[in-house]
Amino acid sequence: MQTYRLGKTGPDVSAIGLGCMGMSGMYGPSDRAESIATIHAALDAGVNLLDTGDFYGMGHNEMLIGEALKGRKREEAVISVKFGALRDPSSGWNGYDARPIAVKNFLAYTLQRLGVDYIDIYRPARLDPNVPIEDTVGAISDLIKAGYVRHVGLSEVGADTIRRAAAVAPIADLQIEYSLISRGIEDEILPATRELGISITAYGVLSRGLISGHWQKGQQGAGDFRAVSPRFQEGNIDENLALVEELRKIATLKGASVAQVAIAWVAAQGKDIVPLVGARRRDRLTEALGSRAVELTKDDLSAIERAVPKGAAKGARYPEAQLKHMDSEK
Repeated sequence: MQTYRLGKTGPDVSAIGLGCMGMSGMYGPSDRAESIATIHAALDAGVNLLDTGDFYGMGHNEMLIGEALKGRKREEAVISVKFGALRDPSSGWNGYDARPIAVKNFLAYTLQRLGVDYIDIYRPARLDPNVPIEDTVGAISDLIKAGYVRHVGLSEVGADTIRRAAAVAPIADLQIEYSLISRGIEDEILPATRELGISITAYGVLSRGLISGHWQKGQQGAGDFRAVSPRFQEGNIDENLALVEELRKIATLKGASVAQVAIAWVAAQGKDIVPLVGARRRDRLTEALGSRAVELTKDDLSAIERAVPKGAAKGARYPEAQLKHMDSEK
């Protein structure tokens, strides 16, 4: 597995990372044993970047990863953790808390749940509108000095916030949604990260399965984010799936799956961009890893651009209420 350095001073990570959120809900039920087997298969294949959040399943995801890492060498995994989102007992969302005292509190519980003594990359899940980003990054820097964290990351913030954060401490990467149908970072955010030498870890590279080539209408059930995601709603879904069929034509000519072409497209946008794949099963992981063998020529990239033009997707990537909390959308 090829590796890349995140940012100027960040860790070396595999060319593909594993996003573990779906193993703890959000997309419906998942199988615990299969989730752990998938994490093991990823590590065995050389995938060392494991991404999670302390609020995924209200701590369930961290405990799952901790269980999967038992008996393994700690340095096999580069653990990336998002913090700050507030939940309630009914799984509702109650905003964000990125005060320095809260940062240290969140980390204490994360270390316990994961069963490790340090986190490789620690990042606020969203910008807390009540706390200057300088204060949050400063708190993470204090934790680095104390040996509990190795690197600072950011998530879903805009260019101005990125610059302010980078003035406080080196930033390894910005985690943000980026895919063929979510290209908003290309206008201001990606130029800013490249100017500052900050990498992108791209989540949602298959747009929550929408452009995986496997999704069909009506698949989402109870507890599935896609039931409220605008791009999966009537009035949008048919046009979005039509884009997938255009992409499928190109994938067929390449002897690849739609998902593999979609992941390869993200990887082809630069060595400073690392796709995170949200595989919950070993077969989906195997398919995603197969994208590394898909070489996209200039002609291929042009054909993909014609098939799925920038801005062609119908519907926003999050419901309006969530977009309001995202600094990256301002």
